[in-house]
Amino acid sequence: MQNIGVFFGSRAAEHDVSIISGLQILENADKAKYNVFPVYVSRKGEWFVGEPLKNVETYKHFDENMKGLTKVYLPPVPDMGGLYANAGGLFAKAKLICPMDCAILAFHGMNGEDGTMQGLMELADMPYSSCGVLGSAVGMDKIVMKAVFKSMGLNVLDGTYCYRDTWHADREKIIAEAEKIGYPVYVKPANLGSSIGISRAADRESFIKAMDTACAYDKRILIEKGLEKPREINCACLGMGADCIASLCEEPVSWEEFLTFDSKYITSAGKGMQSQARKLPAPISDELTAEIQRTTREIFAMLDCRGVVRIDYMLDGESNTPYVCEINTIPGSFAFYLFEPMGISFKQLTNRLIELAFAGAKEKKASTFAFDSKILEKASNGIKTVKK
Repeated sequence: MQNIGVFFGSRAAEHDVSIISGLQILENADKAKYNVFPVYVSRKGEWFVGEPLKNVETYKHFDENMKGLTKVYLPPVPDMGGLYANAGGLFAKAKLICPMDCAILAFHGMNGEDGTMQGLMELADMPYSSCGVLGSAVGMDKIVMKAVFKSMGLNVLDGTYCYRDTWHADREKIIAEAEKIGYPVYVKPANLGSSIGISRAADRESFIKAMDTACAYDKRILIEKGLEKPREINCACLGMGADCIASLCEEPVSWEEFLTFDSKYITSAGKGMQSQARKLPAPISDELTAEIQRTTREIFAMLDCRGVVRIDYMLDGESNTPYVCEINTIPGSFAFYLFEPMGISFKQLTNRLIELAFAGAKEKKASTFAFDSKILEKASNGIKTVKK
């Protein structure tokens, strides 16, 4: 039976949301096929394993509930076989604590969804469930992401960006740029998800407040044109690269001006995104549904995605023109609710994530990483003697 580590938590603003997604995977994993165990990354960045991590109560007062937990780490070295712990003392020999064949990454936000954890898994040659380093990094930065979408010829909302230092140094300049776009605008930290730090500004006063809020979370801020009568449409995608399927489209309805972090998660009693009110399938035409699904697959392939992603769109309420807003490379609750009506249960989705993780590792091994350059044969003690 293969050992599957489910990673969640981390030093991110979406830390608590990640815990919910991780516990959902643990609950729905196929126990007959896999030995699935939790790997919790604390707000301090420490890694833990242990049975208490399967209980959500453990995290409510974590510092008081560490009994039965073991601190571990993953060496960034191929073929080490799993998670290790020091036997005791600074120079003690590391001991294999948890053999691991594959990792399911249930992180949201920085230090987990952004390519950093993916890079560690790559160094360790550990199969993992999410997008690779490139897709994860692009998917985390809303400014770069928007530039990629625009280069693909996709519809994106008008916008600009600025640095936190520029906002503090010359507010009037940034205000003028925003007012050229025209109110209302959305103000978003570049590297956060789950709607954290995002505000809708309808005038100069609310824009200043929105900028101050966003600058508390990130050094780069996206300022994006808001629609007067927007409709949000989401579509997920499952697969690897160009071999992928799009989910049904949904229209979240539990928002007033836009779906906030609080309405997504705080009021959901720990159930994650599946508890949100939504219209599924979204009440849009078959033609528009097909267009959004086609665009979703196109983005998935362009960013070399793997596993499950969710792409969020905004519809102009008057023209029904779809605008691509962002990609979530590890969506809340793994967007399982968008696949269930298609006959794909959460257990089947989890199985597929594991299969895709191993497929990605196999694909990596099919590439050649060695090249006989003969450079070292020509080298002597002085580097200058080497000629190209």
